[in-house]
Amino acid sequence: MKAFVVEKYGKDGVRAAEVPEPTVGDCDVLVRVSATSINPLDKMVRNGEFKQLLKYKAPFVLGHDVAGIVTRVGSAVRDFRVGDAVYARPRDLRVGGFAEFISIDQDDVALKPESLTLQEAAAVPLVALAAWQVLVDRARVRPGQKVLIHAGAGGLGSTVIQLAKHLGATVATTTDTRTEELVRSLGADIVFDYTKEDFSKVLSGYDLVLDSVGGANLEKSLTVLKPGGLAISVVGPPTAGFAKQLGAPSFLGVAMNMLSRKVRKQAKALGVRYQFFFMQANGSQLRELGALYDSGRLRPVIDRVFPFDQTLEAMAHVEQGRTKAGKVVVSMVPDNH
Repeated sequence: MKAFVVEKYGKDGVRAAEVPEPTVGDCDVLVRVSATSINPLDKMVRNGEFKQLLKYKAPFVLGHDVAGIVTRVGSAVRDFRVGDAVYARPRDLRVGGFAEFISIDQDDVALKPESLTLQEAAAVPLVALAAWQVLVDRARVRPGQKVLIHAGAGGLGSTVIQLAKHLGATVATTTDTRTEELVRSLGADIVFDYTKEDFSKVLSGYDLVLDSVGGANLEKSLTVLKPGGLAISVVGPPTAGFAKQLGAPSFLGVAMNMLSRKVRKQAKALGVRYQFFFMQANGSQLRELGALYDSGRLRPVIDRVFPFDQTLEAMAHVEQGRTKAGKVVVSMVPDNH
């Protein structure tokens, strides 16, 4: 089958290749990929940023989102049949959406939301799971709480705004002039154009900040939280909890804590908390999220669709910051099924 594989870590490490079709274990479903999408995580894995924690063996197929049709099921699979339209964020070390077929553990898969095309569904799994796990599992956001979401027009930000509103929060977000209307249409109550305004001079008393920018932006974000408030970053610096989540040896946890020492110290001095977040595959959460897409509570935001043979161009489009809003999708099929 055709696939885009990481041959070696680094910017030029991905190439198109012919690889064997994946094997199907007892608990796996084999999916013919209809569409996938590009995530910042693809670049990070390609560049080897997690190679101490995620032991991929090159060459391996890249791609963290999948939507497609089940073509085979393992002997222990009960909930999926050949012909089912499904979507998934396959678990770490089993990713591979940039290919014609992928074998996925049944626990990571859910039926595609009926209201979404396969291309739309491919834009959803990673960012929707991240939004759910941040807002529901970690922060336990409740009605009336105040949430600040950075980069609200991005793939993750646009999803988190919608879910936070569904959970009853007041939502502030940062974006640029071009996408102010979009983030308002997604439910943002307060919008800061980061090219013109400094959010930290205006906001205070927030329960949660979700940071996907890092650096000085994260440090400023700590100052808008109320006492006991929580700042969660998806770009780091990582903490010992991340190493533990991936089952890494304890010395790596110590190293992670050294990397995040400065920001954790700043948070402590302000009486607030800091956590690093790395999402996990979860088919049952995708089922719950699918119901929210079908009810119209959530909708995907798509920047543009590339054909499969232009997967490297799609990655470059995201990496070079040319995405105006939402996700970049890669489609195996020419028309929008």
